[in-house]
Amino acid sequence: MSVKADIVLRGGPIWCGREEGVVEALAIWGDKVLAAGSEAEIAGLTGAQTKIIDLAGRLATPGLNDSHLHLISLGMTMDWVDARPANAPTLAALLAEIAARAARLKPGEWVLARGYDQTKLDTGRHPRREELDRASPDNPVMLVRTCGHISICNSLALKLAGIDEASPTPPGGLIEQQNGKLTGLLAENARAPVTAVIPPPTEEDLVSGIERGGHYLLSLGITSCMDAAVGQKGGFGEIAAYHRAKRDGRLPVRTWLALLGDEGRSIVPQCHAAGLISGTGDEMLMVGAVKIFLDGSAGGRTAWMSEPYLGEDKTTGVQMLSNEDLERQVLDAHAKGYQLACHAIGDAAIEQLITAYEKALAAYPDPDRRHRVEHCGFSTPQQHERMVKAGIYPCPQQVFIHDFGDAYVKVLGEERALPSYPFRTWFDLGLKPATGSDAPVCDPNPFPNFHTMLTRQTWRGTVMDAGQRVSIEEALQAYTEYGAFSQKQETVKGKLAPGFLADVAVFSRDLLAASPEDILKDTRCDLTIRGGEIVYDRASAG
Repeated sequence: MSVKADIVLRGGPIWCGREEGVVEALAIWGDKVLAAGSEAEIAGLTGAQTKIIDLAGRLATPGLNDSHLHLISLGMTMDWVDARPANAPTLAALLAEIAARAARLKPGEWVLARGYDQTKLDTGRHPRREELDRASPDNPVMLVRTCGHISICNSLALKLAGIDEASPTPPGGLIEQQNGKLTGLLAENARAPVTAVIPPPTEEDLVSGIERGGHYLLSLGITSCMDAAVGQKGGFGEIAAYHRAKRDGRLPVRTWLALLGDEGRSIVPQCHAAGLISGTGDEMLMVGAVKIFLDGSAGGRTAWMSEPYLGEDKTTGVQMLSNEDLERQVLDAHAKGYQLACHAIGDAAIEQLITAYEKALAAYPDPDRRHRVEHCGFSTPQQHERMVKAGIYPCPQQVFIHDFGDAYVKVLGEERALPSYPFRTWFDLGLKPATGSDAPVCDPNPFPNFHTMLTRQTWRGTVMDAGQRVSIEEALQAYTEYGAFSQKQETVKGKLAPGFLADVAVFSRDLLAASPEDILKDTRCDLTIRGGEIVYDRASAG
């Protein structure tokens, strides 16, 4: 008796992959793709028990892979004060949101907020300590900038953290003062004393964050992601939380774990001792890479640049590590068998990271280790040549152009800002760029990301070097096949081909024929299938 499909999709275009192209019908059996082809070819695989999904002209694609986000942070911050411009467009609105949350809490409980962007506020500046004091006099406040690299704290939070005007600035950090007084702004490593006095999350908090964030991703057609700094919130306990979530059926998306590797906070020694190296696990939950931070964010003026930002301070951003420290840490992780996926945005940080990777690869050659440069925003042609030669890959978030492109122009000027995140260049060089959101830095909603890949437009309409545009097929390839490649899983997922995992996203329109504007404004994910199981259906989601 021949095998009959459990699910057949038909009645609309099914984009199976860049090389595979578009087919009329797709058959799923168990958790894998059984066959893809014409309706006539698939008809023979349809039985009495087969569930038929009529696409009605809508596009089906492989499930999307957000190759760089923070799943636990995304899920947990969904409970924080929403300080994003869409919710709090003015400073007054932002302070009102903080005051409203403080009013609901007991005195002394923390007000946590995330998502503001000073370049989009009506004041054009960061909120100040005294303003947070007035909004929340009896509760400590930590307001995190959209990039996740800068926090504004009120006086009570600073007092609890032991930070005052005499506090020394830590290496790789910034405690801002004006006229001898704290402004409340802390950048990079200077934020550690504050996070240290916030009550740590319980394991249930972590699992709930994984579950809440994961279900949101499924509603967007995202079936796979990388959690880009496991250990940041709950240390090694995050490994336990992920495994508990998987065991209890509370892990909604396939997750590839990037282990926090920064010395002083690293969970790599415990993971290595437990045998958790790159590739350990299965298609649902896998240990991926080691993550080390080299710099900050361009919009926050903390990405490490070789030339100064605009302005009188002549800052070149924040260098987190000396060359010697970085090279020692990279070599150690590389020698232990780990892939590395390190944060480097500015050209100086990228230079430092490529050099460290080259030295590690020279000491312990591995032509297919696929070390990654996370973000890789301001890379140079010379750096691209070295990346191609060494097998080092960029892992950018093109939605940064949409959300922050105008801020880049403001802090760097057009000549340096417009060519940033050079997607077309990376494609043409064979560097297989993935894409993602860095959520909760940006919303994981894929449609602004698609729009930017196609147009290079910011949210204000500024065109950031039209020569870096790609086609919709290339954009889909970045979101699927190249996402899988970045995780060394390109033979398992990222395409709808026989034997591949049956992860499918069905969108409300045919993206292949839609204008970029229509994709951005009113496209939705209607249906998500993960491993042959319908895990999201907009029609029944309410």
